[in-house]
Amino acid sequence: MMGFFLAVLAAFLFISPSWSAAASDQDNPIEIGHVSWSRDYQGALQASRHSGKPVFLFFQEVPGCLGCRTFGSQVLTHPLLVEAVEDEFIPVLVYNNRRTGMDAQLLNQYGEPSWNYQVIRFVDANERDLIPRRDRVWDIGSLAARMVAALKAADRSVPLYLSSLAVEYDTSHLQTAVFGMYCFWTGEYELGSIAGVVATEAGFYRGREVTLVTYHNDQLALKVLIGEAEDRQCARTVYLNDHSTAVQSRLKIKQFEPNEYQPAPASDQKKQLQQWLMDHRNLSLTMMQLTKLNSFLAGDPEAMLQWLSPRQLAQLGSR
Repeated sequence: MMGFFLAVLAAFLFISPSWSAAASDQDNPIEIGHVSWSRDYQGALQASRHSGKPVFLFFQEVPGCLGCRTFGSQVLTHPLLVEAVEDEFIPVLVYNNRRTGMDAQLLNQYGEPSWNYQVIRFVDANERDLIPRRDRVWDIGSLAARMVAALKAADRSVPLYLSSLAVEYDTSHLQTAVFGMYCFWTGEYELGSIAGVVATEAGFYRGREVTLVTYHNDQLALKVLIGEAEDRQCARTVYLNDHSTAVQSRLKIKQFEPNEYQPAPASDQKKQLQQWLMDHRNLSLTMMQLTKLNSFLAGDPEAMLQWLSPRQLAQLGSR
């Protein structure tokens, strides 16, 4: 069942505007992504001491194996991740396959093996690890979560766009529920604003309008989500993969059959946001940002803007 829903989510993600170029170095070798890296380790420590920002110490093999190239091309090119690395940290690149100079010195100092997969250490100005070293961090969600943890350990504020990215890509905690209602436009608008909801999609189930809700089950319990839908009077029925789940509700709880669901046309998705998206068609947004903006645009524009990163806000202001 989760495979079906993740496929739906992937399809939904690609109807959003394509990622635009980040304000970074896109002529980098593929292994190191689009981040503008420093090679001045001592200068980075000094900058960290002055600003309080942690050092993002990236040990990477260049030229590298398939895994190294995949990490660079699929993780370190995500615009929001690149923005967070460059703006919230002091990024430093260390080649783990060079045996001279600064690279050899730092490999020895931090006990990092040569010719290894990528490893990222988060250190303070005194060269101390802010969070324990971890190997095999290979995806956007895991890296974003460690960046959040490092900022907290450094007593730095965590921008909402970064913490949201960690939640959105934490696929091991994403669950779904399908709400039957009189209007799926209302469903997306109402349910998308709930804390812990990652995405909504307008759709049809057995010919009736429904809203498919994806939520992070570590931040939002199913019974709370159903209770919110009940309180907002925007749903009559909730369809679950396991309809025997023990949830007390005035809503009807029924079994969900994936083959009887289909997404609504693009013209019915994020209805509150459609004109705004036309006016800002070059702005790249994640599915969680699309969901939140759709919910807050009409009633609370200031709350809507908090879901955007500083670079996205600057892009809005440059129109």
